Amino acid sequence: MNELLSPPRALIAGCGDIGLRVARRLREAGGEVTAILRDPQKRGALEGLGAQVRIEDLDRPQDAGDWPWLFWFAPPPGDGETDTRLRGWLSAQRGSIGRVVYVSTSGVYGDCDGRWIDEREPLKPQSARARRRADAEAALAQWAATTGAATVVLRVPGIYGPGRWPLQRLRSGMPVLRAEESPYSNRVHAEDLASAAVLAAVRGVGGHAYNIADGSPTTMADYFTRCARHFGLPEPEAVCLEEARRRFTPAMWSFMEESKRLRIDRAREELGFVPRYADLAAGLAAGD
Repeated sequence: MNELLSPPRALIAGCGDIGLRVARRLREAGGEVTAILRDPQKRGALEGLGAQVRIEDLDRPQDAGDWPWLFWFAPPPGDGETDTRLRGWLSAQRGSIGRVVYVSTSGVYGDCDGRWIDEREPLKPQSARARRRADAEAALAQWAATTGAATVVLRVPGIYGPGRWPLQRLRSGMPVLRAEESPYSNRVHAEDLASAAVLAAVRGVGGHAYNIADGSPTTMADYFTRCARHFGLPEPEAVCLEEARRRFTPAMWSFMEESKRLRIDRAREELGFVPRYADLAAGLAAGD
């Protein structure tokens, strides 16, 4: 990526797995990276890359100063309808932030009856979790309108890859909805999401949202069954809708109520995003 020969200084807020992958890419390109962490025990991997670390509580926001790039990977609070964490942090800023890359969720679209959708689909989040993300998108748009910052939103489905496989669920014997009733689900490999985030910082159009997925959706039943086969675990029992409703937790059931297939044309055309792992088979074959 020629644009990354001299990347701007970058601040990463909420630097977990994806943040670490982004930091690695920026440092390999010679960029200066600072990460905001709450847990000091997690600083070692970042400092090993040559990144600076700030130990801060995002719920007690401080002025971060001037930054050409901000990557916001911090999740909203665990309850409520709004992202009070992001809203509070933005209100505390007095410096100049040029560009924000925010990782949202494809859940903001709600249920689309399995249709192929793009970023023009109206937002109709059904779960409180998705409504908090939609609120964060709105907060960023309002903040950008007053500050002049460019904001780029990545709408992301399930993330998979090393450390993210559903092994505990499979080992617990949790069933899946039978194939003919299973909703469509989308996914993206963690490495591809990190690449997309950097591309969004370099090439993203301010004010645009981008669906970031592998472009090869299947059903949830297919995902869990193929993961079980790959890792040598028993295939999950397939149950009917009524049985699934009885046995699934409310959080798990909320995912059963939404079905959509994400188009990624805008990300391909505007960001130059080409998934390295173009489908689940490629991701599984890449290793554990």
